[in-house]
Amino acid sequence: MSAEMYDLVANGHGFIAALDQSGGSTPKALKLYGVEESEYSNEAEMFDLIHKMRTRIATSPAFTGERILGAILFEMTLDREIEGQPSAKYLWDVKKVVPFLKIDKGLEDEVNGVQLMKPIPGLSETLAKAASQGVFGTKERSVINSANAEGIKAIVAQQFAVGEEVLAGGLVPILEPEVNIHAADKAEAEVILKEELLRGLETVSAPVMLKLSIPTVDDFYAELVDHKNVLKVVALSGGYNRDDANVKLSKNRGVIASFSRALTEGLSSKQSDEEFNALLDSAIQSIYEASK
Repeated sequence: MSAEMYDLVANGHGFIAALDQSGGSTPKALKLYGVEESEYSNEAEMFDLIHKMRTRIATSPAFTGERILGAILFEMTLDREIEGQPSAKYLWDVKKVVPFLKIDKGLEDEVNGVQLMKPIPGLSETLAKAASQGVFGTKERSVINSANAEGIKAIVAQQFAVGEEVLAGGLVPILEPEVNIHAADKAEAEVILKEELLRGLETVSAPVMLKLSIPTVDDFYAELVDHKNVLKVVALSGGYNRDDANVKLSKNRGVIASFSRALTEGLSSKQSDEEFNALLDSAIQSIYEASK
């Protein structure tokens, strides 16, 4: 990881584009992009189509480091090329966008109101590969569905344990204990989550990043934003549409976007490049403004 990347993430302006839809969420992402399931007959074709979509976004003139700090990639994207270059290298060398890698392998069934991450086999090899390709950091997601103190404690413990493995591999982890925006007791869950995160941050060996749902109470995560062991707090859109996510995000000082669906909302495979780039440009601008 370069000092230039670290400084950019710590002090730069912009947001993080989440281009990391995985196997489970790819059909839905493609459908929103105007590609029906009848247009591909197997997983390989499906991943070819989603890579084509991600390539179209990454190569767009609107997609540059002027407004986008980083991009989170799915491992299959890391293993592929954009305009003849390895994807992570293209992002950094051509666009000055810091590359991150999604490393989690999906979610366990719910226990104690939360869904822990499934085991991540071969993590040290994946981290070594990512580091060799110029990846800066990782992202690992788990989900909190209710304000269960035992469950939330387990989620945070797992996030920090994986985070330490990532730090040992020379990368910066984005810990993502997402609170389900539809949880009936979302605000209560956030109170427990913040306490557990503050406790975990006192023991971490180096600064980490946090990716959290936009809190119910504005500026609720200010202590995390200001914590010496937090490089950056980023927010997921979590199912809010772009306009709602932007409004909610803009009320939280120091928190920047890391949107996936809200970034690609309205983009379609059927659009001309001119239409596509204009729409992406206005989406990027609106999310950039909300992240300032």
